[in-house]
Amino acid sequence: MLRMGGWLGGSKHKPYGSAESLNALEEPSQIEDAMEAVSHIMNDDVDAAEAGLNKGSSSFHKLGKGVIVFMRATLGFEPEVMREASEALADAESTAYEHQRRAHRVPHAYHSPIFPPGTEFAVCQAESQLMSAVVGVLTESLTESIKGFYKLRKAYLTLEGIMEAEKKYVHERSNSSVNSSTESPADSGASSMPPSRPSSKRSEKPHTEMLKSKVTQAQSTSANASTTSLKGVPGEENIVNKETPSAANVNDEFFDADEDHANMQTPTEYIGHLGVETEKGQTIEIDTSKQTLEAESSPTTKVPPEAPSPNSVSDTAEEFNNLTIQNTLQEGPDVSIFGEHPLDTFILSGSNFCFGILLLMISLVPPAFATLLKIVGFKGDRERGIQMLWQATKFRDIHGAMAGLILFIYYNGLTGFCDIIPQSGEGSYPKDRCRTLLADMRLRYPKSHLWLIEEARMLASDKQLEKAVEFMANCTESPLKQLEALQWFERSLNTMYMHDYEACSVAFQKCVTLNNWSHGLYYYICGAAHTELYRENKTTDLEEAKRQAEKATKFFKKVPEHTGRKRFMARQLPFDVFINRKIQKWEQRANEWKCDFIDAIGVSPLEEMIYFWNGYKRMRPDHLEITLERLAWSEGNENLYWEKEGLDEKAILALLRAATLRNLGKMEEAKSMLQKEVLTHDKTSFKGHLRDSWTAPCARYEMAANIWREVEQKDGLAERPEEHAEELKECSKWLEEVARWESYDLDARIGMKVTTAKDTLKRLGVGTV
Repeated sequence: MLRMGGWLGGSKHKPYGSAESLNALEEPSQIEDAMEAVSHIMNDDVDAAEAGLNKGSSSFHKLGKGVIVFMRATLGFEPEVMREASEALADAESTAYEHQRRAHRVPHAYHSPIFPPGTEFAVCQAESQLMSAVVGVLTESLTESIKGFYKLRKAYLTLEGIMEAEKKYVHERSNSSVNSSTESPADSGASSMPPSRPSSKRSEKPHTEMLKSKVTQAQSTSANASTTSLKGVPGEENIVNKETPSAANVNDEFFDADEDHANMQTPTEYIGHLGVETEKGQTIEIDTSKQTLEAESSPTTKVPPEAPSPNSVSDTAEEFNNLTIQNTLQEGPDVSIFGEHPLDTFILSGSNFCFGILLLMISLVPPAFATLLKIVGFKGDRERGIQMLWQATKFRDIHGAMAGLILFIYYNGLTGFCDIIPQSGEGSYPKDRCRTLLADMRLRYPKSHLWLIEEARMLASDKQLEKAVEFMANCTESPLKQLEALQWFERSLNTMYMHDYEACSVAFQKCVTLNNWSHGLYYYICGAAHTELYRENKTTDLEEAKRQAEKATKFFKKVPEHTGRKRFMARQLPFDVFINRKIQKWEQRANEWKCDFIDAIGVSPLEEMIYFWNGYKRMRPDHLEITLERLAWSEGNENLYWEKEGLDEKAILALLRAATLRNLGKMEEAKSMLQKEVLTHDKTSFKGHLRDSWTAPCARYEMAANIWREVEQKDGLAERPEEHAEELKECSKWLEEVARWESYDLDARIGMKVTTAKDTLKRLGVGTV
C-alpha cells in the first residue's frame, strides 16, 4: 500500500499532531503510518511498534501507543503497566478530543460519504475510553473501577451514533441499488462505488446531524454524570481525567461539511485492500503478497497434523466465504461497498471492533455485578457484539487482528468455560470458521505467539490435551514476557486436566517467575498436585509418600503470605479468599483430629480447581475416569478420616462426581446423586465458619446443566423448542434459583455460566421463571 504523504513528498517534515490544521492528504498518511506501526505488536515486535509510533504525535499515533501498553497490561495485570496504560490512554483521549473539536475547521478535508467530519477522532476517543474502562476495572481501586464504567457509557453513546451512520449508509446504498436496477448499464456502473466525497448536501446532512446528536449526547450527558456522581468520594472532585477538557460545554464537535472544493480530488495512486470475488457474488479481503509462511519465521518448530496448514491458506477466500453463510451467526455487509479510503476504513474497522467488544463484554457481566450495569445505563447484546467483531475481522488492520483475538478468547475461553450453550445453529461455536480465521492470522503475523496460544486452546477444546501441551512445548520463547506467562499458564492448566501432577507443579512454579499476579493460587495448585502424588504412594511407597507430603505442605504454607495483596474493585481476589479459607479449614481440622496437615485435607483440592476452571469439558472419557478414581480415594480404605467429615465435604465429593458423570453422558446418574447427597439438605446446613457453602448453589446449576444436555441430545431443539418447553422451563427454574442466591465462594465464576445459560434459553424463547 502506497503512503500518500511519501508519494507527494514534504509531509514527513511536519510533525504529526501539531496544532497546524492538516489537509486531506496528511491525515490519511497519519492513519496508515500509525496503523502500520502498531500492527507490529501483533507480531510480538514491540520495539518496531514503538519506534514507528514515536515518529508521530497525532491522535492515531497516540492511540497506537495506548493500544500497545493496554495489551501488555491486560495480558500481565502488572500494576505498574496498568498505571502506564491509564496515562497513555488518557493522553490519547485528550488529543483526540482536541482534534475532533477542530475537525470542522480543517481546510481541504476529505469528505466521507458515510460519516461527518471528525468521526475518525470520535473513534479514537471511544477506543481510548473503552480501553481505559477495562484498565480501570482491573485496577485495585473501586473509584477507578467506577470511572471505568462511566467511560463505558461515554464510549457506547459515541459508537452507537457512528454505527447508526454506517447502518443508514448501507440502507441508502441498498435502496440506490434497487432504484438503479432500471438504469442503463453505463449509468448504473457510474454509481456502483461510493464517491470520494458527497455530491450534495442532501446526502451528507442526515448523517452529520444524526451523529452530531449522538456524540454530543455521549459527551454532555456522560461528562455531567461523571462530574457529579462521585462528589462524595474523598479526593475525587471530577471523575473525568483532569487533563481532558470537559466536553460538557462544547457544542461544535460536528458541523455540516463544507462541500465547495471543486479542485480537490482523492489521489488516484492510493491502493487499498484487494477484494477477491467468490462464486457467490461476495468478496473477501486478501493480501496476495503473503500467501506462504516461511518456516524460519514461525515461532513454533513443530505443528501438529490437526493444526491449520499454511499451504491451505491460499484458498482462504473461497473457504471463508462458504463459512460465513452458515447459520451460526448473521453475516454483516460486504466491506467493499464502503470504498477504500483510509479514513473510512479506520472508522469502520475501529467502530465495529469497539462496539462489538463493548456489547459482548457487558453481556457477560455475572449477576453478582448486576448493580454496576446501572452505572452504564444499557444492556449488552452478545449476538450483535459477536457479529460486529466478525465484521471487524474483514479489515486487515490492527482492529481486525484484535477483533480476531477477542473472538478466539470468547470461543476458546469463555464458551469453553460454559456448559449451557448450543452445539449447532445460531449462537454455537463456528469451529471451521475459527480455524480459517486462525490460519489467516498466522499468515499475517507469522512471528506472533498470540495465535499459537489460541491454536493450543483450540486443541484443548477438541479434548486433545496432550497435543496442546506438546504444541506449546515446541514453541519458542516469546520476547513479550506477558505472552510467555500466558503460554505457560495455559500449559499449566492443561497438565492439570491431564492429571500429570509433576508437570502441573513444575508449570505453575514457572508461572510464579513470569508474573506477580496470583502467586498464592499457583502455590496452592502446586500443593494440590503433590497431595495427589502423596495419596497415590501412601500405601505403596512410604518414602515417596513422605517426600510428596513435605512438598505439598511446603507449597500450602506459602499460600497465606502470597495472597491478600491484590485487589479487584477494592475487594480481595475471589480465588485468594477461597484458598485462604481452605488452608485455615485444614489447619483447624489437623488440630482437632490430632493428625498431620496433609491428612486433614479433604476431597481432592486439585479436582476442585479443575471444576472451577471447567476442565472436565476438555477431558476425554479416559481423563474423566481418572477423575472418578481420584475422587474415590476420599471414601476409600486409605483415608482414615472420612468418617469425621461433615456434610459440606461430602457434598463436594457428590458435586464433583456428578459433574464428571454429566461429562461422561450419564445425566440420570448425576441428577440422582445431586438429589440424594446435596439437594435434599436445607441450604443453611452448608453454612458455618470455614465451611464450603458453594456446593449448594453449584448443585442447582449442575441440575440445569444435566437437563440441558438431555434436551440437546434430542432432535429438533433449535427448530422446534416448543416441543421441549417443560424441560427448558425446569432448566430455567434451576438457573434462576442460582442467580438469586446470596454471596458464596467464587460466585462470579458460576454467575458467568448462569448469564450465558439464560441467554441461550432466551434465544429459544424461554424467559426467567
